[in-house]
Amino acid sequence: MAFSYLEKKAFKDGYKIIAGVDEAGRGPLAGPVAGAAVLIDKNNLPNLKGIKIKDSKQLSEKQREEVFEAIKQEPRIKWSVSFVWPKVIDRINILKATELAWLRSLKKFKQWPDFLFLDGNRTLNNLKIKQRAIVKGDEKILSVSLASIIAKVSRDRLMQRLDKKYPKYGFAQHKGYGTKLHLKRLRKFGPCEIHRKSFRPIKIKALALLD
Repeated sequence: MAFSYLEKKAFKDGYKIIAGVDEAGRGPLAGPVAGAAVLIDKNNLPNLKGIKIKDSKQLSEKQREEVFEAIKQEPRIKWSVSFVWPKVIDRINILKATELAWLRSLKKFKQWPDFLFLDGNRTLNNLKIKQRAIVKGDEKILSVSLASIIAKVSRDRLMQRLDKKYPKYGFAQHKGYGTKLHLKRLRKFGPCEIHRKSFRPIKIKALALLD
């Protein structure tokens, strides 16, 4: 996957530093949402030769891990990732939590981008840089695809660590998503502190889905 037409156009139009953001973990019943940002400098373009970049959903877990390790080895790819945890998700809702994770990731850079690509159909409020939201941006925009892989791998690794702290729920297997196994464990043990209390079936205790 090469730089998209829109990214090349942004550089041609005079924008020197572009960024792409994406998330992982909007839908799970447990764990944080991860927001990742990737920054590309027109005057210091990364070497992407040999890196098979696609939307994270189009890659196997092993492929995502391989791409993530390749990204880490390329110093000209500047990236960051942030997590917003269930207590905040429950308080402000998952959409705002995702946007908060993106903002936190952008703030980790020493230099802000002057053009931002976002996956989806919404831009960030009160951000004084040029933005463009792209539906299925993780399939079309290189910087967003990179961010999708970083967010997904980072969150999966975190859920594997959390599985050791909360071994009853099987987080290493389902990463917090509402699988049959997860619902069975929820019904048996009830929610723990990293479950999203505002999400069904936790909110209404609708584990009767298994009956």
